[in-house]
Amino acid sequence: MNSILQKQLATAAKQTEADLVVKNGKIVNVFTREIIEGDLAIAEGMIVGIGRYEGRKTIDAEGRYICPGLIDGHVHIESSMVPPSEFARVVLPHGVTTVIADPHEIANVAGVRGIQFMLDDAKRTPLDVYMMLPSCVPATSFEHAGASLSAAELAPFFNDERVLGLAEVMDYPSLREQQPSMLDKLALAANANRLIDGHLAGLDANAINVYRSARIHTDHECVTADEALERIRRGMYVLIRQGSVAKDLEKLLPAVTEHNARRFLFCTDDKHLDDLWFEGSVDHNVRLAIRAGLDPLLAIQMATLNAAECYRLSTKGAVAPGYDADFLFVEDLETLKITHVFKQGALVAEHGRATLSFHPASSETEPKLLQSIRCRPVTESDLRIPMTKGNKAHVIEIIPNHLHTNHLVTEVDVRDGAFSPSVERDLLKLVVVERHRGLGIGLGIVRGFGFKAGAIAASIAHDSHHTIAVGTNDRDLIVAIEQLRQQQGGLAVAKDGAVLAGLPLEIGGLMTRKDYTEVLNGLKQIHEALDSLGSSHAFNPFITLSFLALPVIPELKLTDQGLFDVNKWEFIPIEAV
Repeated sequence: MNSILQKQLATAAKQTEADLVVKNGKIVNVFTREIIEGDLAIAEGMIVGIGRYEGRKTIDAEGRYICPGLIDGHVHIESSMVPPSEFARVVLPHGVTTVIADPHEIANVAGVRGIQFMLDDAKRTPLDVYMMLPSCVPATSFEHAGASLSAAELAPFFNDERVLGLAEVMDYPSLREQQPSMLDKLALAANANRLIDGHLAGLDANAINVYRSARIHTDHECVTADEALERIRRGMYVLIRQGSVAKDLEKLLPAVTEHNARRFLFCTDDKHLDDLWFEGSVDHNVRLAIRAGLDPLLAIQMATLNAAECYRLSTKGAVAPGYDADFLFVEDLETLKITHVFKQGALVAEHGRATLSFHPASSETEPKLLQSIRCRPVTESDLRIPMTKGNKAHVIEIIPNHLHTNHLVTEVDVRDGAFSPSVERDLLKLVVVERHRGLGIGLGIVRGFGFKAGAIAASIAHDSHHTIAVGTNDRDLIVAIEQLRQQQGGLAVAKDGAVLAGLPLEIGGLMTRKDYTEVLNGLKQIHEALDSLGSSHAFNPFITLSFLALPVIPELKLTDQGLFDVNKWEFIPIEAV
């Protein structure tokens, strides 16, 4: 360590040549929000000087802007459907050099084995993958999870320097009622001087007081500018989310002002691989913010320095001496057109393609992670929803591109004493099959998918990740669900009793060992199959489906144990009197 520091100091003092000097660039200074000029000197992966330097290697920036590497403040890598090593090849070309990941998806399936898999696989890539330990496994007591994590089981992970703290605390009742298991986890993080993330979806201002009193310092669940301001005023950081389903940026941006902007940063939370590849990661957030009128230098500051300071990453987020040499060449700040991406001074992506080599995780994936679908075949009798009191039912209504749902009470079609789906009224059958131990099936009714035929199924169902399916008829529902059982998880589309498309996700039913290009091709086939069902292009039906089993976001959700009213925090019958 001393020899590295000695070399860096000698280079800064111009006593020895730099490893790398970047010339002819316009440096984005995120401290003062101005553009400065000068050579950039790099030694042992760290920026050691701005001025006039000579180096063993020189790169000409050719007048481009030199911008700090972007930081995604909160992401579930599993939602990309590939492990960290492959995820890196997709996000690095978009200028993302650091992510704060929460592996609670795989943790809900496989517990500590899942977390360890993510940490091990992340070592394969130059992308800095920091992690927050899942705080709520299971998320609630209203569903059967594949695992349960106590403070004692989480504690050893704090020995890893990449673990920054405790991830989104989403079980507010346990926090409010000071449940011992929750208090143990909070104390674990506090005693280790680590950070704690929040999850305040649909909660009132008093809940902010409870969260802040628990030393919880972030929230990424704001959906209005007023909510964002309430959290900022009480000392929280607000992560402005733009993912595949939750698109909150446009609504939250009015809350950002010159006076409070340092308390805002960006995140993606959950974003599918095709959206990441074609649209981008937090670089997309930055572009949208600039397009909406935010000063480009302020938007970049939010995606870099703000995020680094929020998560105490003292060597990240700026192009300045003492900071890691993670930077981008950008042709135009208005469009954030990224041409080159450097990680610790090494080129890792150029013109939209990763230049790094990687090592697939397949040979080291624990066998138990590859055999996570353990439910029996589903029959028509399993899918019957009896209607004995009339034709009114409690119905989940999806809100396109939102995690929240509406709770409807409406008339439904009834045949032979049971609910019958109606494509005319857009009332379809929703199914959640417990897949970790084969314990049971939850049934419900949903409006908003707009399918005219067929069914879809997925083993991605936040947060316990059971098999979840929606369909216009029982026959196609059974076919789609069985396809997932056979391929050990993933996505499936069925119509007229046949499988139209399937994408296996064999790692915990959430990720695949395949190359990202194969996944993109598989998703293309999935989307083509969705078109044949009459799916709307206004939202992603699979991502929307995946959140319909999450009983911590209002108003109405379905778990493997039944229909759950989030506002009342209790199960309710499907039939309405």
